[in-house]
Amino acid sequence: MGGLVAEQVAAADDLRLAGLYDPNHADEVVAGVPVSEDPGTLAGCDVVVEFTVPDVVMENLSRWRRLGAHAVVGTSGFDERRVAELGELWPSGPPNCIVVPNFSIGAVVMMRLAELAAPHFEAAEVIEFHHDRKVDAPSGTAMATAERIAHAAKQRRTVESRELVRGARGADVAGVPVHAVRLPGLVAHQAVLFGGAGETLTIRHDTTDRSAFMPGVLLAIRSVGDLRSPVTVGLEALLSLD
Repeated sequence: MGGLVAEQVAAADDLRLAGLYDPNHADEVVAGVPVSEDPGTLAGCDVVVEFTVPDVVMENLSRWRRLGAHAVVGTSGFDERRVAELGELWPSGPPNCIVVPNFSIGAVVMMRLAELAAPHFEAAEVIEFHHDRKVDAPSGTAMATAERIAHAAKQRRTVESRELVRGARGADVAGVPVHAVRLPGLVAHQAVLFGGAGETLTIRHDTTDRSAFMPGVLLAIRSVGDLRSPVTVGLEALLSLD
């Protein structure tokens, strides 16, 4: 994802790829720009795009804020606790920070549709499918979807099944079961299942190529400086879907 974002930024007429930082890929060249192991190489950047892993993201964001750079975050793992932690780390702006669980515009619309459907059904479950190299489970998109469903409506489920194998009913995210599938050949997919008296509703989104994330990434880069809040979660604020 980092390399693809770099190439897209470099190709955009209104953006300039000023530097690349990745201690695990130092001395490589992406889009004509060398990758540095020194985070100071990003000093002076207007916006830093953070596609890393949950273990290092908070330290990195603290560093980008000290450098005075806006941050666009695609790293997974931002549950309610971590978002609250980020609010303490980033209490004011500018610079601003936007955390996006999923940069796919289709996925954002899917989450909003799930939120709208939630009050009209008794219960919901989320099944997410990703490639087997994804570092976390469940995905940030799945957790965000479950939390938004829970905020929109209380689950009214009467499940009588007893788990014969622990975890068979999925993980509990705000009272909504979330199931994570990891298989080679997948990219990023999610289905939200709603059940009510005599009917079910399935809302599904499929990503077949990582290029689907690029319009959302570029939109966030161009818009993060105009956000009113120092910390924003989700692409909805930029799509008039919030």
